[in-house]
Amino acid sequence: MAKMTFIDRDGLPHDVDAPEGLSVLEIAHRNHFDLEGACEGSLACSTCHVVVDPKWYGKLKDASDDEEDMLDLAFGLTQTSRLGCQIVMTKDLDGLVVTLPKASRNMMVDKKK
Repeated sequence: MAKMTFIDRDGLPHDVDAPEGLSVLEIAHRNHFDLEGACEGSLACSTCHVVVDPKWYGKLKDASDDEEDMLDLAFGLTQTSRLGCQIVMTKDLDGLVVTLPKASRNMMVDKKK
């Protein structure tokens, strides 16, 4: 089984099992990390935004145009930002390191007056 590391909002690393075929978002939820995923992986929000370690960023499949559009809405966007729902674990990603941003922006929340 593959492994990956989440760097939490306090900067602490957490090594976890990362089953192949699961997204980073699903792995985060299985391990009780605070990564929202409001749209449940349907590319309709940016609440599963993660910052990929630069050593790993080039090993990921390119982001789709839809993912790029959603990333434009992410809080704290960086050069290596991706949506966790779009990174699917493979053998090649064994050891992947991602950092959880300090905050997220949920545009799906119905703002009531």
